[in-house]
Amino acid sequence: MKETEHLQKTEPTENTCSAILQMFPEARTEGGKVDFDRIRLALGDAVDFGKERFAMTWPGRSECFRVIQTPSLGTLLPRHEQSIDFGTTGNLIIEGDNLEVLKLVQKSYMGAVKMIYIDPPYNTGNDFLYPDDFSESIQTYLEYTGQVDSSGRAFSTNTEANGRFHSKWLNMMYPRLYLARNLLKSDGVMFISIDDHEVHNLRRMCDEIFGEENFVCTFVWEKRYSPPPDTKEVGYVHENILLYRKSADYTMGLLPLTAEQKARYKNPDKDPRGDWKPMDYTCRYTKDERPNLYYKIVNPNTKKGVFPKKTRVWAFSPEVHKANEKEDRIWWGKDGTAEVPALKNFLTDIKQGMMPMTLLKQEVVGNTDEATKELREVIPDLKYTPKPIRLIKRLAQIANLSPTDVVLDFFAGSGTTALAVLALNREEKTSRTFVLVQLPEPTGQKDLPTVTEIAKERIRRVAQTMKTAVGGEPADMGFRVFSLADSNFTPWEADSAKDVPQLSQQLELHVNHLRAGRGPEDILYELLLKSGFPPTTPVEIKTVAGLTVYSVADGALVICLERKLSFDLIRGIADANPERVVCLDEGFAGNDQLKANAVQTFKTKGVTSFKTV
Repeated sequence: MKETEHLQKTEPTENTCSAILQMFPEARTEGGKVDFDRIRLALGDAVDFGKERFAMTWPGRSECFRVIQTPSLGTLLPRHEQSIDFGTTGNLIIEGDNLEVLKLVQKSYMGAVKMIYIDPPYNTGNDFLYPDDFSESIQTYLEYTGQVDSSGRAFSTNTEANGRFHSKWLNMMYPRLYLARNLLKSDGVMFISIDDHEVHNLRRMCDEIFGEENFVCTFVWEKRYSPPPDTKEVGYVHENILLYRKSADYTMGLLPLTAEQKARYKNPDKDPRGDWKPMDYTCRYTKDERPNLYYKIVNPNTKKGVFPKKTRVWAFSPEVHKANEKEDRIWWGKDGTAEVPALKNFLTDIKQGMMPMTLLKQEVVGNTDEATKELREVIPDLKYTPKPIRLIKRLAQIANLSPTDVVLDFFAGSGTTALAVLALNREEKTSRTFVLVQLPEPTGQKDLPTVTEIAKERIRRVAQTMKTAVGGEPADMGFRVFSLADSNFTPWEADSAKDVPQLSQQLELHVNHLRAGRGPEDILYELLLKSGFPPTTPVEIKTVAGLTVYSVADGALVICLERKLSFDLIRGIADANPERVVCLDEGFAGNDQLKANAVQTFKTKGVTSFKTV
């Protein structure tokens, strides 16, 4: 076969496989091939893994995919009284089970988040852990938070006496990480704090979800000055922070030079371009490996020709070397007789900073003592250990955030991630926004009974301090609070009895399917999420034909929740030329003619989608 024919036959296949693995990184095998059984599993098929293969498996793994594919029956209810600047802020605090919340925001934040940081339970045996039986996840959450009557199923700890100690933790983490990856931008990244109990399992799990090629590194955070006093064996003074990227589009953020690093730049020859530091003029390749980089350089002071050692070659081609000579960037030592030259690396050439290192030293990013003090300065006598703000700020620098990026933390704890975003906004005059998700985990304290309450109060107080600080304030210091609840629309009970009375009741509920006690704004935000708009999307209340309509994102979507619609209202909405329209089906009151006229009117005006709920 000719080489061109071979390429024509193989390249389309390789390109197709590459595209498939981009969509389903969990389907990558050790050899970089496609495991189609894993794709079938991801799409909901039951697969018999009869063949031996290199793969990570545990009891409940297949169930994780069913959990991922099961839509949430919940919604997010706005809580104005707990918010700051609800109508204008782009920041979110969501109280609820993060699995349900991640499902609810899939459409509205798909591919929109630049950085995710989470500090999940480490599975030490005492950690508060989410359940791994998600057959009724929203129901479990409602029972846990006392929103419905129940037999008392509750979230709990995961002790080593449990026969599925590791499996239970993996079942909790896998769906959440899988859904979280969908939210990242193509150049987005995810940081995960973890200790040594589950770091090996977390690596394997993330290699599958993100793709092994998208593992960037494991940072080691030095979190203590010394081991805990009750240490009996090795004294742990560190934690791990895994970094995964969404794709190769990610560019590592550079860090600002420290005073110590800047001090290494001198100006021994009084160069008018300023301080510089000598850089090695050779590189690690041998003469045989890079013969084009093994050539003679003439020292202009001694007029002697110089070669690098045979185990190394010059770092620059002859053409670049000539340019360096012309620009006076070559240093031959103080007396001009050095055996090999160095390159002048000017401080002014360092435009963005230095590459990060895997060791995060406590003197640079803080430690647990600092984190505790930061919290207690705001809320005294609080027994809770967060991460230091400086640590999250450093991770944000490595994430290479743009001025308007979104940062997500769905194990938000006391809100350190939010404070880091606000601090960076203030320092760098940017307008990044945060999205926090936290379960209302009990604290046992009267004033702040849940971890979510701690986060809201802490952010509220720190934001107020930032507002009054010298130097001005960022444009956005508020946050909108939403809480997870069951949907505003009662679902069809497919598993209910099929006798005539039960079916009659179901049909009646399906006709009048709005849940009692919910207002127009509650329904509005559920429809925003279902339509793919974030809860922070600008919404303008307008009056059309004497009735209220909601104009979303400058009229891209119009929502009408009136219970009695008229043709004048329909025509008025259509005249505004929206892209999409949503109305309550109840508003037509069985008037099929009015509904048919509405469909035709919107179609004539170019409305791309008209739906009733």
